[in-house]
Amino acid sequence: MKMANSLRGEVLNLYKNLLYLGRDYPKGADYFKRRLKNVFLKNKDVKDPEKIKELIARGKFVMKELEALYFLRKYRAMKQRYYSDTNTTN
Repeated sequence: MKMANSLRGEVLNLYKNLLYLGRDYPKGADYFKRRLKNVFLKNKDVKDPEKIKELIARGKFVMKELEALYFLRKYRAMKQRYYSDTNTTN
């Protein structure tokens, strides 16, 4: 039972973190929230601790991908703002 409680806490923490990251999702926060909820509900009946750990690892991977997406978007915006196009100089 102790194992299940610790995994439950991890799953809830993962959900909260993904929900927070989804606020700036390119297709919109509502789209992200709906998809996130569907994925978590689809896997709500999983009882095997090893399978739950695999799903948590996949969720953490998605978090890192979202962070990379946001970082890249911020980098592109800053690059456009501060660096002029080198092909326009004559």
